[in-house]
Amino acid sequence: MKPTLQLKLSAGLTLTPQLKQSIQLLQLSTLELNQEILRIVQENPLLELDESSNRDEFGIEEQDLALTSSDLPATAEADRFQDSEEDTENLYDWPNDTLYTDREFFYETRGYDEEHDLDYSRLVSKSVSLREHLLMQISLRQRCERKKKIAELLIDSLNDDGYFTQDIEELAGLLPAELDISVADLESALAYIQQLDPPGVGARNLQECLSIQLAALPDTTPLREEALKLVNEHLESVAAKNFTLLKKVLGCDEACLQAIYLLITRLNPKPGDNFNVTTARYVTPDVTAIKSDTGWTVHLNSDSAPRVRVNHLYADILKQHRGETTQSLRDQLKEARWLIRNIDQRMETILRVSQAIIERQQAFLEQGETAVRPLVMREIAEVLGLHESTISRITTHKYMWTPHGIFELKYFFGSHIPAETGEAHSAIAIRGLIKQLIQNEDHKKPLSDSKISQILAQQDIVVARRTVAKYREFMHIPPTNLRKMP
Repeated sequence: MKPTLQLKLSAGLTLTPQLKQSIQLLQLSTLELNQEILRIVQENPLLELDESSNRDEFGIEEQDLALTSSDLPATAEADRFQDSEEDTENLYDWPNDTLYTDREFFYETRGYDEEHDLDYSRLVSKSVSLREHLLMQISLRQRCERKKKIAELLIDSLNDDGYFTQDIEELAGLLPAELDISVADLESALAYIQQLDPPGVGARNLQECLSIQLAALPDTTPLREEALKLVNEHLESVAAKNFTLLKKVLGCDEACLQAIYLLITRLNPKPGDNFNVTTARYVTPDVTAIKSDTGWTVHLNSDSAPRVRVNHLYADILKQHRGETTQSLRDQLKEARWLIRNIDQRMETILRVSQAIIERQQAFLEQGETAVRPLVMREIAEVLGLHESTISRITTHKYMWTPHGIFELKYFFGSHIPAETGEAHSAIAIRGLIKQLIQNEDHKKPLSDSKISQILAQQDIVVARRTVAKYREFMHIPPTNLRKMP
């Protein structure tokens, strides 16, 4: 059989590099977007950050930054990636060479102020870790170097809460034999660490931690011995608030037991927690929901992404020299142009989706989480003419500022539970109602999950007891026996 050549036509979907970049930018968070833009700017000489600032941020008018439902464009996002001959001819024509020249959604931040150029955050002293705090105490005490080294070994084995959770015999078996460190040496060093500050450090469990703290109190502390007995012998009953059993064990009245319980609850179950100082990470909202005379509108946060523009110097060089030697720069210029378009499209899509969301969540903006209505991504996708996957990407790690706080856009989507009246209730709203009921309950007679289910049923919200328990655990609310106060 002779080899032959055949032509075959077939239709297929191919993702262009520009479309791939657009999809990637859509799913990036604000922080990741900033990092990606900085990386591309460093690699592409045709791009540069626009650090000019000629407009005071307080002079920006609201209508310049707002978008209402009547302003929503109907163009599908796939149509933006059809490169035309006109685009190629205008490759070098960039009015002002700045980002977002055809829209007024984005503005520059306030300029550099020489009077306020001091970064006071650099003056903040470095916090001391738990390890450094313990090692400093060991260095100040008179103890042989060998015992200090063993104590340092155990300090390195403490977790962030200050607990020693590793088995001593197992640790002794892992140490080299030439060190000649026995289990007794490790136990002695651990007992030494448990005498250091903060009280309770080096404990192997919660019971030992609380017991160490009680033993460190002065002998004249009232009810200290009774508290030690409950911690060492009846800690589970204390946690379960089984006050009837505890009164029988101690043979005391309710006032005495309440004083003992208060003494125990004032102890620190995590001695190392005060040393776990972490730098606060703030969420920068991508959009802001603001109420005006015409209703709720969405405003873009112009600081959510750095401004970029085409480098004037290289653009002028390419205008004068269009030979083969500049082909690489022309490609990079085209990539720069597509990046600016994709960032533009990302911001516009966030704005469109956010506006569509708040138009359907007006009750939430007015009343709070108990008024969140059921919403699915398909509903927003159909309204805007986008794909559900695009809605999913654009609502992940994108945040909206509202009068009730900052929420991820994905927060407004959730499952729904049908009601007897035919209406559906959002799971978010039901969780809000459960939270309200528990906050307003009698702490001496807290509501059980079954009782909460009955109260919701009276409001035509049929929720099973196990569903109430699931929502309660999701909100990290303890069960009835742990919410009961004496």
